[in-house]
Amino acid sequence: MPPGGLFAGKAWLASPEPFVIEPKVAAELKKLGHRLHVFLKTANDLYYRSVKGKVPPWIAGYLDAGKPAELLEAARAKPLRNQLPGVIRPDLILTESGFAMSEIDSVPGGIGLTGWLGRTYAKLHPEKTLLGGADGMVEGFRSLFPAGADLVISKESGDYQPEMEWLAAEAGAGFSVKEAESYRPAGRDIYRFFELFDLPHIPGWQAMQAAAAAGELTISAPMKPWLEEKLWLALFWSRPLRELWRSELRENQRDALAKLIPKGWVVDPAPIPHHAVLPGLEINAWEELSGFSQKERQLVLKRSGFHEDAWGSRSVVIGHDVSQVEWTASVTEAVGDFEKSPWVLQEFHAAKIVEHPYFDRTTGEVKIMQGRVRLCPYYFVPRDGSEIRLGGVLATIVPADKKILHGMSDSILVPVVVAQAAE
Repeated sequence: MPPGGLFAGKAWLASPEPFVIEPKVAAELKKLGHRLHVFLKTANDLYYRSVKGKVPPWIAGYLDAGKPAELLEAARAKPLRNQLPGVIRPDLILTESGFAMSEIDSVPGGIGLTGWLGRTYAKLHPEKTLLGGADGMVEGFRSLFPAGADLVISKESGDYQPEMEWLAAEAGAGFSVKEAESYRPAGRDIYRFFELFDLPHIPGWQAMQAAAAAGELTISAPMKPWLEEKLWLALFWSRPLRELWRSELRENQRDALAKLIPKGWVVDPAPIPHHAVLPGLEINAWEELSGFSQKERQLVLKRSGFHEDAWGSRSVVIGHDVSQVEWTASVTEAVGDFEKSPWVLQEFHAAKIVEHPYFDRTTGEVKIMQGRVRLCPYYFVPRDGSEIRLGGVLATIVPADKKILHGMSDSILVPVVVAQAAE
């Protein structure tokens, strides 16, 4: 491990082996970066058009709910209109039939961790083909900021500071880590590692945004709260928006995303006409969702964004994994929060069971875990406009009895390699 560690106060299970995927799966991952970039670009365009009334205004209404007017005004600054995240990291659940994408993160943790893991396992297993290469994460990050950057991190995200320190040191002399709460822009590009709901604790954010709007520096990811909402995954399936998505995305892009994005719904308590139902759920009011049986609750409920509980797995409720009382309370909370913090409902996709070796912390022996896998590929959008690059893929393998696939002390964290013909 690096002398400063990678995560403050956190540990995971080490493994002698990286996670292996088949070549056809690797090929899909390599294509996904461009598809998600196009998806985010389309979402950004639809938002601006919605604000101007050129497409349904309720799109922006959903995405603006609970956001301070001051942030929205600053985020919509005309010079920033076409700016998009420089890092795109989807969370992909590995299923028997492919992937299910639970979210797209444009302010992700794990860049330094995945970079260090990549270098480490490339040395341990030089014969294996590491996705992204040994230095893919560091090179990808450097491509966002040719002249260097300040990595501005908040106390809220402080657990990730060690990996940011490692990343800055490896990226080169032009990169340094700064404290968000006291930061003032000085003409240097900024890698934003703080959440937008945390802006009340970051008094310099207006100055950063003004400098970006004036062209004095670039902020990645741009401070656009509408691009950090899980709502987009539900809106992709919205029937009234079907023609808009068809007009904005090529057929092959739509088909690829439809295979990846679980069907979802925005938890909007607006009355539904007596002769209508929510498509796919076949209910006339959200209260009916509370009465679903455990078998019918193959569903996931979560906050969309702009809330301290909207990141990680803090708000995630898996319907068939909780009691009827807990499910009813979660549905009630989601309906009640609509005006200030919308929730989304998604179909649950079960992760496939895999086996992977790990080191037992107590005995030092190599044991085998039966687990479920979440893959997090990191895509970088170079400043020079060259092809979007896959820097690396982090595999999080959790014990098979865990429904929520998120980093924890009993999870294995390893990089991903491509199977060779002999394997």
